[in-house]
Amino acid sequence: MNILISWFSQAGAWLTPWLSDIAVAIVASLLVVFGNDINRTLRRLLTGHHFIVRTLVFVAINAFGYGAFIITVSPWLARQMRGWPDHWLFAGLVATFVFIGMWAQRQRQI
Repeated sequence: MNILISWFSQAGAWLTPWLSDIAVAIVASLLVVFGNDINRTLRRLLTGHHFIVRTLVFVAINAFGYGAFIITVSPWLARQMRGWPDHWLFAGLVATFVFIGMWAQRQRQI
């Protein structure tokens, strides 16, 4: 068991310099998985509005809203992950990406 924890710790320490990039990947992956639901909700809310309003809201949400979400949430997530012990960091990241992949599979994204 100590060997496994040691290996996880080494892997977590190896990943630490890239936590900012990993956080962006997690947030972007979540947006990809939930993007259809968000856009479907927007479409439902904007039904009956003028074409220009629908287009402007779509551009604002997809270009600026998603971008702002990524640049605000990613640094916060990276800071949170820096507080995790190395062995939990590796295990948590693997579990996170597996969970996102499983969720994408359930949503028929892949």
